[in-house]
Amino acid sequence: MRSARQNVRAEEGTDILSVPCEDRAQFSGSRDAEVTLDSVVQRHWKRIDPRMTRTIGRMTIAMLVLTCIAPFVAYYVANGVALGTLESQLQRSLVLTNRTITTEIERFRYLPVVVGEDARIRALAKGERTAPVLAAANDYLETIVQQAGPAELYILDANGITLAASNHATPESFVGHDYSFRPYFRKAIRQGEGRFYAIGVTTKKPGYFLASRIDRAGQPPIVVVVKADLSPLERAWEAAGVQTAIADRFGIVFLSGNPLWKYRPLVPLGQPATSRLAEERTYEGADLAATSPILPADTGLPEGGPEEPSVRIADERGQLLARFSAVEQGGWRVLAATSMEDTAKLAGFWALATLIGGLLATGGLYFLHQRTQIIRERLRQGETLERMVAARTQDLASEIEMRRKTERELRRMQEEIIHSEKMAALGRMSTAIVHEVSQPLAALDATLATTAVLATKNEPEAVGTKIVDARSLVKRMQRTVKHLKTFARKDASELEEVAIDTVIHNAVELAAPRAKGLGLTPRVEAQAPSPVVTAVALKLEQAMLNLLLNALDAVEGRADPSIIIRRTQDDGRVEVHIVDNGTGIAPELRERVLEPFFTTKLTGEGLGLGLSISTTIVRECGGEIRFQEAPGGGTCATISVPLRTPRPHNLEAAQ
Repeated sequence: MRSARQNVRAEEGTDILSVPCEDRAQFSGSRDAEVTLDSVVQRHWKRIDPRMTRTIGRMTIAMLVLTCIAPFVAYYVANGVALGTLESQLQRSLVLTNRTITTEIERFRYLPVVVGEDARIRALAKGERTAPVLAAANDYLETIVQQAGPAELYILDANGITLAASNHATPESFVGHDYSFRPYFRKAIRQGEGRFYAIGVTTKKPGYFLASRIDRAGQPPIVVVVKADLSPLERAWEAAGVQTAIADRFGIVFLSGNPLWKYRPLVPLGQPATSRLAEERTYEGADLAATSPILPADTGLPEGGPEEPSVRIADERGQLLARFSAVEQGGWRVLAATSMEDTAKLAGFWALATLIGGLLATGGLYFLHQRTQIIRERLRQGETLERMVAARTQDLASEIEMRRKTERELRRMQEEIIHSEKMAALGRMSTAIVHEVSQPLAALDATLATTAVLATKNEPEAVGTKIVDARSLVKRMQRTVKHLKTFARKDASELEEVAIDTVIHNAVELAAPRAKGLGLTPRVEAQAPSPVVTAVALKLEQAMLNLLLNALDAVEGRADPSIIIRRTQDDGRVEVHIVDNGTGIAPELRERVLEPFFTTKLTGEGLGLGLSISTTIVRECGGEIRFQEAPGGGTCATISVPLRTPRPHNLEAAQ
């Protein structure tokens, strides 16, 4: 039985959705009710249509005007938001850069004072200038440079003449040179300390000079000077492609990740600044007069305050947005810049999206306006209206079906993505599992084949032996899978008593596939019973595995790779030494290998977090990790943890 709505459509071409709910509820499906319903629809439509048509027409015009204006507003707002985001990023970059600069400089802050306390330097301060005294001072300064890592270290007398220097044995020796014209020397004589960045007049290499005056009663003072090399910062910025630079008090860039900015002024230099730089020989060898300023002509020298507005710089690579911050060292200014190309693109995208949205909304209103007029005509043309309603219904059905199809496709794609993630996780585990299980499976197949042959020959004793061998192979596969499942489960967080030999054994088992690929087997040197420590077993196992994998990386490619794991116990502590004969760690990097994100591997081979995480794990147990050179070359990585009340555990029982 057709509904009242369908009958009205067939008879007069009206739409029951146009009838208010209270009138629609009066009809239940009879023929008389259907005719009355049609008259009610027409009556309400005739009453509402003129007012609705005028309103929709006004809204269409207003929307058209708004569509013309909105893209410009959207471009302005989006550009402002994007610039604000860039400024926030630049501000964070400036904070990080300032901390990095301060940390790099503060490493050598106390070195001049410490050097001045040495007996060999005190002898110079007392006026002893004999050849043995000067030779001892030279050797001492050279040793300090080799261990502490500054570029150069030297001693000046009260007249600025170099008495001793760490580079005394090189052609660029500072000994005998007069540096009284340098500001760091003058400040140190007057105020006790002096700092200054300049290009060395002797070595022609730039550096940051930190000077401290050493006073001795009844004797002229001497000045201890450290020349720190800040070029690693510049190389790091340049390698990362970061538009970061440091300018001195006159606005001259002396460190920069952009080579085009090096030794260029931010703004034009005045005559006083030029004379002062020439007098102090700050950038000797650099032609400052031939370089153009970095900032626009109408821009003053930035102060670097947090409220200071950003500056736009025209660079060879395009328009840059730059911010400045001040650094305490000598009135330096740090410049951080970033490209504005993406900002304009993003603002243009939002302007276009707003324009399209406005056009769609205008089109929708215009369509609605036309629709009201068409419906009014359809009230008099029932047959035409019925065809249009049917067509519209078909469109809606097609749209609904299309949406359903799209939803099904989205669900299918989502399921495929989830399945792909599952397969990826299995893929990461499959190599170790296949490697450790394939060989026992092959051996098991051969053993069972032999067992079948022996069974046909009626040799029960040999059959029993082969069955025992097959069971041992199955146990081997079970033990491999058990280690992988145990290591893969979520870490516990509660401390417990752990046998250290169990941790060593599990780490060796987990690293066995990698070790076999390199053609070696780590040798464990430990005598039972196993010491017991308080730790989280899986975490301590992870830390030891990280060190073992690093050792395997170090010996990769050697003709005679060797790794020895030696467990010792002394003075209430147990130490596990992982010794390899690999390439070793450079002495200057041993103190940095435990820092987060520090790595000597090639790009993409690691984030430099493994040793940092291992250090955190071991510290939770009250222990520490140390690195030292192994006898005969290579590295000895040591995990040292405090010992708890030991209980006898041997390695076989732990397994």
